[in-house]
Amino acid sequence: MKTTSSFCAVTLGFASLLSAQAPAPLTSALQQFVAVPEAVVALTHVRVVDGDGVAPVEDQTVVIANGKIQAVGRFGSTQPPAGARVMDLNGHTVIPGIVGLHDHSFYGGGGWPYAFSAVAVPRLYLASGVTTIRTTGSLAPYDELNLWKAIERGQSVGPRMFITGPYLNSGVPGLTAMVRVDSAEDARRVVRYWAEEGVTWIKAYANINRAALGAAIDEAHKHGVKVTAHLCSVGFREAVALGIDQLEHGLLTNLEYHPNKKPDECPREPMDWSKVDVNSPQVQQTFKDMVSHNVGMTSTLAVYEISYPNRPPLEQRVLDAMYEGARTSYLTNRARIPANRSDVPLKKAMEYDLAFVKAGGLLAAGVDPTGNGGALPGYGDQRNYELLIEAGFTPVQAIQILTSNGAKVLGKYDEFGTVTAGKSADLVVIKGNPIATPAEMRNVVYVFKQGVGYDSPKLIESVKGQVGLK
Repeated sequence: MKTTSSFCAVTLGFASLLSAQAPAPLTSALQQFVAVPEAVVALTHVRVVDGDGVAPVEDQTVVIANGKIQAVGRFGSTQPPAGARVMDLNGHTVIPGIVGLHDHSFYGGGGWPYAFSAVAVPRLYLASGVTTIRTTGSLAPYDELNLWKAIERGQSVGPRMFITGPYLNSGVPGLTAMVRVDSAEDARRVVRYWAEEGVTWIKAYANINRAALGAAIDEAHKHGVKVTAHLCSVGFREAVALGIDQLEHGLLTNLEYHPNKKPDECPREPMDWSKVDVNSPQVQQTFKDMVSHNVGMTSTLAVYEISYPNRPPLEQRVLDAMYEGARTSYLTNRARIPANRSDVPLKKAMEYDLAFVKAGGLLAAGVDPTGNGGALPGYGDQRNYELLIEAGFTPVQAIQILTSNGAKVLGKYDEFGTVTAGKSADLVVIKGNPIATPAEMRNVVYVFKQGVGYDSPKLIESVKGQVGLK
C-alpha cells in the first residue's frame, strides 16, 4: 500500500503508544471471558494453516509467550518452555486471527435502524475469530474512537480496531450521518479534522465527485491517513488515478463498465452484469491499474448473497444472536426475496474477485453487516470463507484472503496476520478441519488476541439476543 512521508502527530500518538505496549489487563468483570490467561502456553497436536498460502501442516506445536508467537514446529521437536500451560488440541485447527476489512461497529439494514453497539458487536467479532477490524465507514466516529480506546485499555472486549471517519459523499447524502463534500475545499476540511481526531482511514461513498475524492485522498495522505471507497459515480480506474489506497465491494460498485456511464454520475439505468467479461481487455486494464498502483480490493460476498433466495442457509445461531425486533425484520425481508431472482450479479462478483487475484491483485475481505440484516458481525466473516471457496479459491487461499492479506492492506503484515514466530499471538482455534469441511470454520473454541485466550462460546452466550439493540 501507499506510504507518505508526512504524518500527523495527533493521529499517531495514541495508536503508536498502544501498538507498542502489551495488552492492558482486562477489568475484573471481563476476566470471565478469558479461558487461557497464562503468559506462556503451548498448543499441541494442532493442524496449522499459516495464512501465507502454504499447505496445512499436521501435528504441530504453537508456543505463545508474553503475547507473541514464540515457536511453531512439529510436535516432539518443538518443546514447550518450562512452566508453560500445555493444551492437547488433537483434532483442532489453528489459523491466524481473521482481519475484517469492512467490519462496521454498527448493525442494521432492510428497515431495521442502524444500531451502534459497544458490547454485542465487538464481542461477536472476537468470538468468531476476528481479531482485527477496520470499521470502513462510520455513522458515529466518536463512539468508535471511544470503543477502540476502551478495548485497548482493557475496559471492553473486542478486536483490534482501525477506525474510519464518517462517510464522505457529494450531493444529498444517502444517510443523514454522512458528510456532504461537494468541493475540494469541503473534502480537505473534513479529512483534516478527522485525521486530527485520530482516525486512520477515510471512506468515500457512492456519489462523491472526482474533485472531492481527489482532494480527500491528497489531504489524507498528508496526514498519514489512507482512503478507501464504495464507489459508483467514480470508476475504479479513475479512483486509482487519483491515488486511492483501497476499493470496497468489488464488481458491483464499479460502474465504469456501464454503457451509459457519465463522469461524476451514478448511472440511473440498471447494469446488466451478465455482459461483463472478466477476461475482457477493459476489465483486465482495471486490474492492471490497480496492481501497478498497489491498490487492493475488499470482497464482501457475505453481504451480497443475502439479496438472493435461500441465501445464506438459515442458521439458528444467527437468529439467536439477534434482538427480537431485528430477527423479525430479517426473516420478513428474507421471505420477500423473489424465488426466481437471478443470482448472476453474485456469480459475476465472485468471478471478478477470482480474476482480480489471478491478475496479481491483493484481495482482502469483510462482512459489512447491513443489507437486509442477514450478515452478522463475525458470523458473516466466517461465511465469507465458504463463499470464497464457492467462488473458486482453494480453502488455503480463502484463509490467506481473510487473514494475511488484510494485514498487508493495513500495513501491519510484520505484526500479525500469519502463524509465524515473532508476530502477535492472534490465533483462532477451531474444532475440526475447515480445510476438508469448510462449514467447520464456525466451530471456534478459543480466540487468542495478543496472547490472551478468549472463550468463544462464553462470549457468544453473553450477547445472545442483543445484535441490533442499541
